[in-house]
Amino acid sequence: MEIGVSTASLFVRKTTEDALSYLCEEKIPVTEVFFSTYREYSRAFGGLLKERLCGGTKVHSVHTLTTQFEPQLYSVNPRAAEDSFEILEGAMQAAEEIGAKYYTFHGVARMKKTPVAMDYDRIGEVTRRIFSLCAAHGVTLSYETVHWCYYNFKGFFREVASRCPGLKGVLDIKQARQSGVFYGDFIEDMGENIATVHLSDIDADGKMRLPGKGCFDFGELFRRLRDVGFGGALLVEAYQGDYGDLKELKESVGFLSELADKIF
Repeated sequence: MEIGVSTASLFVRKTTEDALSYLCEEKIPVTEVFFSTYREYSRAFGGLLKERLCGGTKVHSVHTLTTQFEPQLYSVNPRAAEDSFEILEGAMQAAEEIGAKYYTFHGVARMKKTPVAMDYDRIGEVTRRIFSLCAAHGVTLSYETVHWCYYNFKGFFREVASRCPGLKGVLDIKQARQSGVFYGDFIEDMGENIATVHLSDIDADGKMRLPGKGCFDFGELFRRLRDVGFGGALLVEAYQGDYGDLKELKESVGFLSELADKIF
């Protein structure tokens, strides 16, 4: 089990490569690299990131900007799907360059909030193809809990995983809250298949904060993760308005590490 920070926590404040450099300089043990635009979905960009890696920081996973291509991977339009798989190939080449082991994946966006009849057989078929492409680059596909995408209710992961052996999951506690689902239900759904957890805090007024700056019970979360055999990465993932000085990110990692040492 490792604790670190996603470069998404520095989105807009720093470019992807500069965010990675900063986390390395601060000796953050592990990170998730958030690719933010099309020019970053390439082996060449992965090579640039590889040059920035230093100080022992490891890349646990990569993340992409969902709406740029992930929903279209499931498109019934063959051209749209093939274009999206080409973009995914570039993203996984970049992931391979930096040694990422997991791909944090949102999948289909449910922007219109209309009821969706889940065709799990088709979802499973496409997911297997995505999984195979990722695996060819040493990366494991990991479906994330996201309130505005497919995985916003308990049971989705279990259905898809039964059709895609080897699939992993990502728990995002803020997204669980926004889905109106207790995060423990998602832990039960994914069980030992959780590869990554995105961490944030919330204060008494409902404002998002860095872990340690709010009132969320991380002790209970860690005990629930321990009980299902979690051994992945706990990553701080915050929005730019959730904190002030960059040094607060490292302080948050320190808070989480001290607590985790008592529980795991």
